[in-house]
This record gives sequence, structure tokens and C-alpha cells, in this order.
Amino acid sequence: MAPPLEPLTATGLLSSRLNPLQNPNPLNPIFVGALSRRRRRGNRNGGGSRCNVLCTATSPRTMSSTRYAILGAGFAGLSVAWHLLKHTQKGSHVCVDIFDETGIGGGASGVAGGLLHPYSPKAKLLWKGAEFWKECLELLAVAEQANNAQRIKETDCVDGGIVLRRGILRPATSQKNVEILIENASSCLESCILQTLDEKAAQFLIPGLCAPFDLAIYMPGAVSIQPKRYLQALFSACQNLANDQSKSTGKERIINLRTQYVSNLHQLSESHANHRPTRSSQFVVSEPSLDNFTGEYDSVIVCLGARVNTLPELSGKLPLRTCRGIVSELHLPTASRGEYADQSPSILSDAWLAFQGPRQVYMGSTWDWNSKIYDQNVSKEECARATEELISRASIFYPEIRRWSLVGAKAGLRAMPPLTENGSVPLLGCLNDLIGDRTNCMFWLVGGLGARGLLYHGLVGKLTSQAAISCDESVIPFEFIDWKKRMPCIVS
Repeated sequence: MAPPLEPLTATGLLSSRLNPLQNPNPLNPIFVGALSRRRRRGNRNGGGSRCNVLCTATSPRTMSSTRYAILGAGFAGLSVAWHLLKHTQKGSHVCVDIFDETGIGGGASGVAGGLLHPYSPKAKLLWKGAEFWKECLELLAVAEQANNAQRIKETDCVDGGIVLRRGILRPATSQKNVEILIENASSCLESCILQTLDEKAAQFLIPGLCAPFDLAIYMPGAVSIQPKRYLQALFSACQNLANDQSKSTGKERIINLRTQYVSNLHQLSESHANHRPTRSSQFVVSEPSLDNFTGEYDSVIVCLGARVNTLPELSGKLPLRTCRGIVSELHLPTASRGEYADQSPSILSDAWLAFQGPRQVYMGSTWDWNSKIYDQNVSKEECARATEELISRASIFYPEIRRWSLVGAKAGLRAMPPLTENGSVPLLGCLNDLIGDRTNCMFWLVGGLGARGLLYHGLVGKLTSQAAISCDESVIPFEFIDWKKRMPCIVS
């Protein structure tokens, strides 16, 4: 049996980057409460490739209202929304508007495989893997609590849980891979241990499994989620938090999902005093466009994934590559025997198999680099080709998958960051210097989460919300903003 999950404490994320000229506590109400549009404009540092924006004050002042716009309702966007509500000063009114014309999980996040663990394909702990893992598990717990409360409230609800705790198994793919896996498995997190199994032991967990090199890495603490259900639950948790804070503090907290297309960032930074956001009874405002919507936000956080290139201010300016992946859904026919056991782990190999139940599995993913296709829908011909390719890869380790039947497929266009000495690191930071904006609005980026958006989203959302609240980019570890040093188009 795997040991219980033990949250690990992230250390050194903020303290190592402070200096006497920077805010000693990014969430200190003296600093946060003193922000104003006039002061932010006066203290903005336009020099260099860093946006070291810091707002200070000689005396505390209560901020009457803070407005945030988040572009994108995927993993990153909803994580930012949760942390903004959680960490913004309690004595202020707060409005969080999430803009996404495709709705919650309408992009690549909604098509993710949902396999969650903090390790590389070589079973090595990822850079900041402990922090990513901890923050993600905390958001999963938040979403689970909201989902369970909703199921109790709606007695006719038939949906199940959002997290499947069945573990993940990774068979070795070569003899060289065997040696690497064994070496790396000796150094793992206590909250997500790694076990080395021979083929016989692996087959005990997954009858019918093939381990050609007589080794598999088992992650009993790893989990898989149902992405869209998780995202809906996380949005519900944001709604609940806003309501609870409004009641407990007497200061209104509003969160809206606006299913609108944002064609450029300046639409959200223009000042129109006669347009103020209102709370929707359903928290969802469906309007076809922003033609009649202009309003000044304190901060705009861009969490659009690959769709960031649709914004003219950022198109072609970020070091991102796109990669389209197709995920197929398969069912085991009713008349067929050999149901997948409820407690058997999902499988990671050259193609992954994320089992959702005894007769349902998601299989992925293809890799189509530099694609420009944002639509989740896949034609019948492309679906058939992709499924055939994926089955040929997956059947090497689980031959039984050939007995399963195709139901359909979806595609997601991912934004892949450049490779660094720390691996594929998401891109965070202030965008004002990059886009040359001289308005009173602050612009922030959460981008390049690539194929690990689920793992990354908790921590990057927390860091970015802290930076937006404090108006201080330095609370973000430098590795996340190092990409800006190499950008020739930084406007100073």
C-alpha cells in the first residue's frame, strides 16, 4: 500500500529574491492597500527587460475596489482566479472577470489526459517538482470539496468524482531506459513514491500488461483527473469563496465568466467610468463580443495558452511553439470480456492510457508541431489516422487495447516553452514593457505550460496572483521570467 499523501512545504520561493528596495511582504496590506492607478503609473519602471514594478506608500490606505480581468478559462486562468480571491486584501471590493469565448475548458486544458505526477519520462523529479505537486494537490482538494458539496445539494446529480486515485505505471522502453529509471527512482518524493516492479509484479496490477524489458516504474500516489469536470468544480469553488468572503467581510467579491472574444488587450485598459461590472445571477455573462464593453482594469492576466498569438500586442513576440495533440476516447464493447480493473493504474508509455472506468479510456497523444488549428473538433479521417497511430504505440505495452472500440476524438493546441537548463519552464511576468503599454493597467502573462499544464497550474497561478496583487514582479522566481532577457522587442 502506498503511504498517505503528505503535503510538502515549499521554501525559499520568495525570501531568496528580496532586497531592501522591494516590498518585504507582497501581501502586506500597507503595500497592497496603498495601490492606486496614479501611483502605479508614477512608479512603473520602464527600463531594462524586467518589469520591476513596485508600489509603495507613506501611509496605509484602503483600496476601495480592485478589478482583475483574466483571459482564458483553462487550468492557468482558474488557478489565478482562485488565488486572486484568496489573497487579495480582505478590506476591499474585488471583481474578477474571466473572459473565454469557448467557455470553461474549451481549449487545450479540456482535452488534457489528466495524468498527474511530478516526474519526467525518465522518472526524475522535475524542477520545483515538490512545489508544483503540493500546490496542485491543494487545488484538487479545493475542487473536490466544491464538487462534493454540489452533489449533495443536487440530489439528482449522477456525476461522479473528479479525481481517480488509481496510480500510474510506466514500463521501461529500452534497456538503457531501465538503468536510468532504476537510478532515478531512488530519489523520489515521500508524497509520490516510486516503486520498481518486474514484469510479473506489474502484471499483478494490470493483467495483460507487457513489460518487454522486465521493468516498470509504479507511482501509487499519482492520480488522474477528468479535466472539464475538475475545471467546472474549481470555478464553483471560486464562486463559493467569493460569496463567503462577501458575507464575512461586508465587501463585495464578484467573479464572472464572460463568454466573449477579446480581440486586443487595450479594450480592457481603456477608462469608461459609466461601465462597471455587475454580479450575474448565474455568474456567467454571455455576450457575443466586446464591442460595447470597455472598462479600466487594475490588472489583466493573460492565460490563453496557444491562443495568446491571437492578440496583436503579443503575436509573434513570445518564445513559444505550438503543438496540436489528438486524444481518442475508446470503449470496451459490452459483449467483450476483459474489463479494466477499478484499482489498476493508468499507463504511461510512448502513448498514454488514462482509464476512466472498466470500459472507458482516453488515449493520447499525437504531436503535430507548429499547428495553427485551435478547434477541438477532429474530422473522421483525422480521428481514424490518429487512433491507429496511438493504438500501434500503446499496444506494445497493453495489447488488449486493440479490442477496444473508437468512440471519438478531440484535439488541443498546446503552447510549448523553450527548453532551458531547468527543463521546460512556464513563462511568467509583467508584459507592459513588452507590449509598450503606457496606460494605468498592469498586464501579466501565464504562458507556455505545455504538456504539464495540470501539474504547473497551481503554483504559477499562485505566484502570478501575488505579483498582480502587490504590483511586484520580483515575487516570481527569476527562472520563470528569465525568458524576458532574451527578447529583442522589449520596449523600454
